[in-house]
Amino acid sequence: MPDFVAIYDTTLRDGTQREGISLSVADKLKITRLLDDLGVAYIEGGWPGSNPKDAAYFEQVRDLSLKHARIAAFGSTCRKDSQPADDPNIQALVDARTPVVTVVGKTSMLHVTEVLQTTPQENLRIIRESLAYLKRLGKEVIYDAEHFFDGAKLDFEYAFDTLKAAIEGGADVIVLCDTNGGTLPWEIEHFVAQVRAVFPEMTLGIHTHNDGELAVANSLAAVRAGVVHVQGTINGYGERCGNANLCSIIPDLQLKMGIDCLPDAAALAHLTRVARTVAEIANLAPDNHLAYVGKSAFAHKGGIHVAAIRRNVDSYQHIDPALVGNEMRVLVSDLSGRGNLLSKAEELGMDVSSSEAAQVLDDIKRLENEGFVFEGAEASIAVRMFRAKPDYEPIFRLIDFTVIVEDRQRRGQLSEAMVKLDIGGQIVHTAAEGNGPVNALDLALRKALFPHYPEIAEFQLVDYKVRILDSENATAATTRVLIDTQRGSQRWSTVGAGTDIIRASWLALIDSVEYGLCLSQKPEPAYS
Repeated sequence: MPDFVAIYDTTLRDGTQREGISLSVADKLKITRLLDDLGVAYIEGGWPGSNPKDAAYFEQVRDLSLKHARIAAFGSTCRKDSQPADDPNIQALVDARTPVVTVVGKTSMLHVTEVLQTTPQENLRIIRESLAYLKRLGKEVIYDAEHFFDGAKLDFEYAFDTLKAAIEGGADVIVLCDTNGGTLPWEIEHFVAQVRAVFPEMTLGIHTHNDGELAVANSLAAVRAGVVHVQGTINGYGERCGNANLCSIIPDLQLKMGIDCLPDAAALAHLTRVARTVAEIANLAPDNHLAYVGKSAFAHKGGIHVAAIRRNVDSYQHIDPALVGNEMRVLVSDLSGRGNLLSKAEELGMDVSSSEAAQVLDDIKRLENEGFVFEGAEASIAVRMFRAKPDYEPIFRLIDFTVIVEDRQRRGQLSEAMVKLDIGGQIVHTAAEGNGPVNALDLALRKALFPHYPEIAEFQLVDYKVRILDSENATAATTRVLIDTQRGSQRWSTVGAGTDIIRASWLALIDSVEYGLCLSQKPEPAYS
């Protein structure tokens, strides 16, 4: 196996073919900086012959001072029965003025005869002459052998003839593409080994798609067989089921296979930040369940697992999450043991005894049976740990609340809430109107508490989610409410549940307020 593998990122071109992604020029430049800081060897900026936006990117990217990456422009061979010097696509590659050009050509006889509708010999000519033309202009030329593995299965000799034509044209790297994503790892390894045997001096690369959920495995199999150039995208973005995910390939190479692929191994600790930032730039929610970089990649829920990692953190983790810039998390649910609560208390900076943890755990298991879920509402866990303390004094006690919703002719809709609280022995009775019953209840609660706790004015509800748990029960269904609250840079989440959506919302609201007020008295970091 090689000592070093060059990473070729195609997020800005192949990644944008994912449904739902559209990047502006400014977005692409931001991602370029991130990838360069990470240390990838190549950044494929787009197809300059396909749209004005990619042409604008290549013009503006020349102003960036990149430390590691070489920018590549992507395009196809010249058209059949034409010369490269007269081909608009080839000239767009030249006009991009990048040091690297990547040219895709047809390898499969199916595509030669039915897609290009040309002869096998003409296809070989346009591969050879397109690459030779670009080489004469001083470019580093990467050749993407499209559908190579499918083509080799269909017509082995012709697939290899296309590679020979690319080498005769001066290709610096031959990239074997599993374009349809249906090849298996042992097939990848077999064909790469055969290409190496036929062209032992040629630098080989791999480009895989994830239609068989094997893009990462296929890329690693190709490296085992001797490729030294791996193409992929951040978070595996790409058309259909996506491309090979570089956020898995890079740590697999570095940490599992002992093969360097970044110029600075310490840059691996930025991988999680890069993955999540690219997701935000692409206006996509980060996938919490991605290997290495997902929020759940090192999250532990089962009680037996948590008990084990409290004794030895390596017992249920394949790497130290800090190596890729991630962190371990302990979840609390009805599957939890006492260790989950103790670990969560340590994470929140709280001192909780074993008996207190057992009391809270029993409460959580009962509530989860009623429809609560505490995995995404860790502030509700913290509040219950506050309440389990022997010296706990509640910030307020609810005496009662009333919510009125009216919809009258000529007056329209009216929502009004009244709350009666015991705040430090003082009975406070207030009312407020809102644009709905939950909003009115929230405003009435704040109005009652503000004279005693003015900091509540800084609490902002930033998200409110409602989920119906048993829709077959129609209007009698159980409702779960999740509320996110923010104060400055601190953000926390709480939960309520029940057959009454207003009461479920109230339970989440009072947890949110109590946690926030406890936080203001003892300012640890907030957890969401």
